[in-house]
Amino acid sequence: MARDAFVLGIDYGTESGRVVVVRVRDGVMAGSATVPYADGVISERLPLPGSRPLPAEWALQNPRDYLRVLEKGVPRALRQAGVRGERVIGLATDFTCSTPLPTTADGTPLCFLPAWRREPHAWVKLWKHHAAQPQADRITEIGRARQEEFVRVYGGRYSSEWFFAKLLQVVEENPSVYDAIERWIEAADWIVWQLCGAEKRSACAAGYKAMWIARREGGAFPSPGFFRALHPSLENVIGTRVPTAYYPLGACAGGLTPYWARKTGLRAGTPVAIGNVDAHGAVPACTVTAPGRMVMVMGTSICHLVLGESRRWVEGMCGVVQDGVIPGLWGYEAGQSAVGDIFAWFFHRAVPAALEREARRAGVSLADWLERRAAAVPPGASGLLALDWWNGNRSVLVDAGLSGLMVGFGLETRSEEIYRALIEATAFGTRQIIAAFESQGVAIEALYACGGLAEKNQLLMQIYADVTGREIRLPRYPQTTSALGAALHAAVAAGPAAGGYASIQAAAQAMASLERRVYRPRPAAQATYDRLFEEYRALHDYFGRGGSLVMKRLKALRDECRSQAAAAPARRRPARARIQGAAS
Repeated sequence: MARDAFVLGIDYGTESGRVVVVRVRDGVMAGSATVPYADGVISERLPLPGSRPLPAEWALQNPRDYLRVLEKGVPRALRQAGVRGERVIGLATDFTCSTPLPTTADGTPLCFLPAWRREPHAWVKLWKHHAAQPQADRITEIGRARQEEFVRVYGGRYSSEWFFAKLLQVVEENPSVYDAIERWIEAADWIVWQLCGAEKRSACAAGYKAMWIARREGGAFPSPGFFRALHPSLENVIGTRVPTAYYPLGACAGGLTPYWARKTGLRAGTPVAIGNVDAHGAVPACTVTAPGRMVMVMGTSICHLVLGESRRWVEGMCGVVQDGVIPGLWGYEAGQSAVGDIFAWFFHRAVPAALEREARRAGVSLADWLERRAAAVPPGASGLLALDWWNGNRSVLVDAGLSGLMVGFGLETRSEEIYRALIEATAFGTRQIIAAFESQGVAIEALYACGGLAEKNQLLMQIYADVTGREIRLPRYPQTTSALGAALHAAVAAGPAAGGYASIQAAAQAMASLERRVYRPRPAAQATYDRLFEEYRALHDYFGRGGSLVMKRLKALRDECRSQAAAAPARRRPARARIQGAAS
């Protein structure tokens, strides 16, 4: 093997894209570059002058931001690594999922076209776009009535975060956009299409998000009759807007086009791997290629990945797919819809200015200051308990209509106690997911964690160890693990003849390794959290399983009142002199 061969891994996250340059023989990261998305997460209005406010629960993105990651990030990462483009033997991408977009037959996003630029349904629907919850509910209802296999594969419910719920929303809310769609495609597949000029879609993304049932002899979607039952316009969606051919992870989609070779500084024809889901790529990068280990990819949300030797039906799982993560094994996925996002909400919306001033005086960030103060609060001492549903529940309830809850407030409650309770709530959510897997015989003997939260927040990791009662191990590059996972698949797509590897197992053995950091549960804290978890489960089941629908009624009332306010004619504001006169 050429000792100076390198591969690129390109990780498309929620807020930015990251490019890493990785040495093939040992996995050393030689260089990296992060490119924030200029338009970020579009949740209030389109980034166009005079755009109307978006409805609640919308989350869009601009596909042009994804192209900028290639244009800016790849040359920057190569320069930092001191690596010339001809030494790169392959590249691979991973993406948030399900993040679909509508395009023409040649892959042009509809939002790039003047006719559709101002139509929100023509833009990318980010994974956390939850406005398709009614459509997801109907998919579940019809799937259950018809005894469709995908219902069991997805743990009993289809999610508003997924591929066909978002397409059904387009069909129902703007049929003219649907008529203009020639391809409805995951961003993970779209970016590969741009790079190599071939529309070759990932079996991983289709299996976990799009009802495609993976089988060794070839996968299959539900019948046209099922799609017709959803909406007459969808009867022939498979084979037209959505193709029937899908490709395994690590396969080569094609060679880099001359256009993108010029843009990036790479060699034309460089092998481009089939696209991957961001969290799934992290599994081999955490050295996990065998059953019994759960990988937690911890960022704005958490994805939980588990490998198994057989298929089991687990409530609320996001899918169980044959060869979906590692060839030869069943890959299980579950997750939490918000984790880092909850903490970001707290920092930006609920922290008093006095604490921000204290952090500045101490010369540390607000997050670090709150972590210090929260670490001084013993488990259970705050008297607080929260449900981690600020962005709905992904697993095990699969319900975006749920919302956050915290109980136990008093006049003496402090900000650091609230912050600690929020961390504990997300840890309880993970423990609930572990319990769901174990109840169905899916063993979870060890935990591995990666992502920005795992690297930066030691208090959070210790709480997770105490709450779950398990040791947690971190990989060598916690914050860039998904990008490293993409790089592993790039080495497989390149193949041994070019200096790569024959399998993802071989690539992981050579290129992935663990850090020495291990978080171990503390017996006294674990005992307290066992008691608190029982209270969490009681709240979880009461509000999540129909004991009270107050969360959904409040959301419905919120949406009704917002719609009325938006539709009401603007009232002329009284003159200031009149207000002052009335006050006097």
